[in-house]
Amino acid sequence: MTREAYHKDLHKIREEILTMGSLVGKAIGDSVLSLKNRDVEMAQKVIDMDNEIDALDHSIEENCMRLLALQQPMARDLRLIISALKMSIDLERMGDLALEIAVITKITANVPPVKPLIDIPRMSEICQQMLANTMSAFENKDVELAKAVAKRDDEIDMLFDQVRRELISYMIEDPKKITGAQHLTFVARYLERIGDHITNLCENVVFMVTGERVELN
Repeated sequence: MTREAYHKDLHKIREEILTMGSLVGKAIGDSVLSLKNRDVEMAQKVIDMDNEIDALDHSIEENCMRLLALQQPMARDLRLIISALKMSIDLERMGDLALEIAVITKITANVPPVKPLIDIPRMSEICQQMLANTMSAFENKDVELAKAVAKRDDEIDMLFDQVRRELISYMIEDPKKITGAQHLTFVARYLERIGDHITNLCENVVFMVTGERVELN
């Protein structure tokens, strides 16, 4: 493999991470929007999108493993490859969580809503902002931005606790709402987990740039 081909492959890995991040961000946003609007067609598109996200994950893994085997990269290039491998795993799992939210949309579309959705869409918005900024930090090798993004996971955690407490009160007051409230609790939990995965992405951006393993937030 020539050096030109080697650098082209490194560039492809970067671009695939950015593309994957963009797709996952859209999946998160559309899954919650489909839930809010009871839009089964949009939910199905999120479910279908998961195949594209998985394909990118496989491509990134194959390209990274091939470069590790054939080129024995060092220093910054090695950190990029290791970080990309780990980031693609987190992004793939985030895509799976968005898919699960879309499935809940399809399950609950014909059932009267437990309550108006306010905090769950807010959690989604924060997750989308965090992910977009993480991808910017990755692209621009911006350690400070990555650290700032990770701090926002506290906002997600607080909203999750708020949603969970509110839904518990609904279940206590009206047992008929237990199933619907449980579905919304799952959605909030999935978004909380997405926030955790984004924090992992930020940690890998820091490692990619500095070589240091840090625990953020």
